[in-house]
Amino acid sequence: MSEKICACLLRLYPAAFRNKYREEALQFYRDRLRDEPGLLHRCRLYFDLLADTLIGLPQAWRNSYSPAGAPSLAASANSTPSFRSLDTQPLRPASILIGSTLSFAALAAFGWLMGLPLPALPFSASHQPRSPIEAVMDRLNQPAPPPNPGPATGANPSASVDTPLAQAPAGNATPVSIRPGFGINVAERDRVIHGVATILLASYFDHQKAAAASDTLLAREKQGDYDSLADGPALAKRLTSDLANSTSDPHLVVAYSQIPIPGEPRTATPAMLAEYRAAMLQQHCAFEKVAILPNNIGYIKLNSFPDPSICGATARAALRQMNSASAIIFDLRDNIGGTPEMVADMASPLFDHPVPWYNPRANPSASTLSPEPGSRLADKPVYILTSSRTFSGAEHFTYDLKMLKRAIVVGETTGGASHSGAFHRIDEHFGMGIPEHPIANPYGQPDWAITGVQPDVKVNAAEALATAEKLALQAYKK
Repeated sequence: MSEKICACLLRLYPAAFRNKYREEALQFYRDRLRDEPGLLHRCRLYFDLLADTLIGLPQAWRNSYSPAGAPSLAASANSTPSFRSLDTQPLRPASILIGSTLSFAALAAFGWLMGLPLPALPFSASHQPRSPIEAVMDRLNQPAPPPNPGPATGANPSASVDTPLAQAPAGNATPVSIRPGFGINVAERDRVIHGVATILLASYFDHQKAAAASDTLLAREKQGDYDSLADGPALAKRLTSDLANSTSDPHLVVAYSQIPIPGEPRTATPAMLAEYRAAMLQQHCAFEKVAILPNNIGYIKLNSFPDPSICGATARAALRQMNSASAIIFDLRDNIGGTPEMVADMASPLFDHPVPWYNPRANPSASTLSPEPGSRLADKPVYILTSSRTFSGAEHFTYDLKMLKRAIVVGETTGGASHSGAFHRIDEHFGMGIPEHPIANPYGQPDWAITGVQPDVKVNAAEALATAEKLALQAYKK
């Protein structure tokens, strides 16, 4: 029965094709029937047969075949090849029909696929996409919630806005249901605005500014200033802007995440710690390259500032390789941040005396950075490469060394990632980063929140390395 089906399908091909290849095709089919027993192989054989027919049939009708038994080409007496022209055949109606049908079907399928909506991506007003390493770090940095949190306690003050899952319930906020496309309705918008005002009054360190900003938000809501905001990201951005205008504090941030924010922060488990350690070891603790470039210029490309308890030895080994260099280039163009402890550990060998050190996540914010004994890097010129992708801890490293006039920043303005001390959960899609203690900046200038770190030598990120090498060579010659 199966062989009869194959023979029937062969009848769809041109007569010249059947005369030439019919027996070979049938024999090939018989061989597969014999050598591939079983239901699975039989189904695959039928599928191959159907696919070969759909694909090969139009081609067969487009070609011409010499009649069966035609004499083979013969060479001339002087071994020059001879040629014979075959009569061409026009496209048959069946070939045109099959080709047209397949083309229209493919076109329709492509149009249908193009019309499908793209999957919605997570969005936050203050967060950027994170690498697998940073994602694990976020999970490790999630502290346990305080006992019986309520309207007066808000959230755990040690949680960081750079760890979006680290939060506790704030006030009596009601969970908000966000529909696909980031859309929110009037009731949802009003609950978020009142949640921000409640957290501000309960947790912001400057109670006078908190009261004034809270009153301003509620007054604008009553006046209808927020009525046109119908999606989550737009509402978060507008509230962040209004808070900054009211308090002159860029560290107050309202954030939106399309991915639901859990109500209870998770604590680090042995499995999570092992996962983090494995990620660090697999990626060499985020040290992508450590080398001595031409003209004896040291080069360290670091894409994160990981936990020094795991990667401290790797960092120290990388810095030791710079001992014989005439200058050092830290490439932070792809650095997404990390721990303040590793930031300080990487910076301390660059000094031979104690310096005031700014850490916005510490309380108090200003501390003293002690030099590393025996360091041979304190007298070497330092250059830091930045891009718009340079975030968080990388901005911390860049900002402090720039303010201390210990490094020349080359490249683009950094991302301006927020670093507010505590993250309070408003509902399953909105949260608020808020400083719960005054930020003491010993350098007397605004830090990188929102605005980013401005480079000393502004060039495209792709040109930053070559520019820094030229600057280092010029300094060495002088």
